[in-house]
Amino acid sequence: MKRRRRQQKTMEMGSDGRTWTRGATIGKGSFGTVSLAKTTGPNKRRSYLPPSIAVKWTEVSDSYSLQKEKEILSNFSGCPYILHCFGEEVTVENGQMIYNVLLEYGAGGSLADRIRNSAGGLPESEVKRYTRSILRGLSYIHAQSYVHCDIKPQNILLVPASSLIKKRRKGEDYVAKIADFGVAKKVQQKWKNETPCWRGTPLYMSPESIAHNSQEPPSDIWALGCVVSEMISGKPAWSCKPGETRDDLLQRIGWSHELPRIPGDLSNEGKDFLKRCFVRTTMFRWTAEMLLHHPFVASDGEDIGELEGILSLSAPAAAGLVWSLLSLSETGNRIQKQEIGTRIKLSCSSSDLTTVGGEDLHISSGSEEVDEMNAPTSGSSIECTKLIKVTSSTSSIEDGTLEQLSQASLDIRQKHWHEISN
Repeated sequence: MKRRRRQQKTMEMGSDGRTWTRGATIGKGSFGTVSLAKTTGPNKRRSYLPPSIAVKWTEVSDSYSLQKEKEILSNFSGCPYILHCFGEEVTVENGQMIYNVLLEYGAGGSLADRIRNSAGGLPESEVKRYTRSILRGLSYIHAQSYVHCDIKPQNILLVPASSLIKKRRKGEDYVAKIADFGVAKKVQQKWKNETPCWRGTPLYMSPESIAHNSQEPPSDIWALGCVVSEMISGKPAWSCKPGETRDDLLQRIGWSHELPRIPGDLSNEGKDFLKRCFVRTTMFRWTAEMLLHHPFVASDGEDIGELEGILSLSAPAAAGLVWSLLSLSETGNRIQKQEIGTRIKLSCSSSDLTTVGGEDLHISSGSEEVDEMNAPTSGSSIECTKLIKVTSSTSSIEDGTLEQLSQASLDIRQKHWHEISN
């Protein structure tokens, strides 16, 4: 009964009138319970919160590790391939002080769920897209001098892309994002406890992690290789041999010359990709940046569903944008280099938009230009040919343009716009 009362409790977020209601438990992280929550109530400063969020919580007296995780997540707010953190709240429930971290909700479940329901592994095209997203997330994490330390399918969440475009093939409605930074650490950070203590999940740990208790960026790459192998085959990259104990398996991972399983039905490019991940000597193991240029994941275009998810969920329901997507022409399933625009749904007038970032925003609705006297109404869709020095008729999808677009979306979020009405 106590748990039920807690789940139905409505919390006030600060003094701004925005509330959220804790729902059912949907999982457990390294240092807290995760609940689904619904947001309600009018608010300008927090209007970027989507209708559904995940709330990771624990009692304040036991919240040190969760607070550290939130602190680490705050370093990654500019990356669309990492689960977004909206902030933190302390609530009082049933006489107890509860520390809450407000997170993006992975409505598609975890990558582990997707693999489990795939009945033998995922299509290679889907594996490539998820791998590319994870690599971009890892590249960002490592560039910020952090190591995740626990990359595994359970910690990769699938976040829905925009509902404006429904993909024809299963699995293309989701963007893979890295989650759960409960055991993450700074690069070259030494553990306070000198006693060997493994952080992470043994089946995804690298040889140096087990043999030398050393976890640095190359350890995340080894773990990624294990995840890719599992996505293809539907089975973990390591498994116990007949009569072998768990300790025997760890001995093989840490001290033998054996490598994880590389699925036989994987393409030659995929096999070569895994070989670059499964290098026992860390100095020869490829980095995330190097792997992003590997033929297995590299491409001169992008998948529309992936781009759409990046832009729509990096700042959901933000700054008057219900959903953002690239308005690009297609050739088959690939995008060629061409003009970039952003289709947005307004909850404010076009005259407000023209002042964003101090630069004019050229707005059109259909084939006609929209002027201030004929501004679109709230909730209507328009197309923009320019978005804060990021998109223009001469831009192309390369050289970090995606990251700039995402950051622009985040920047706009901080403006005071009207609440989006359904």
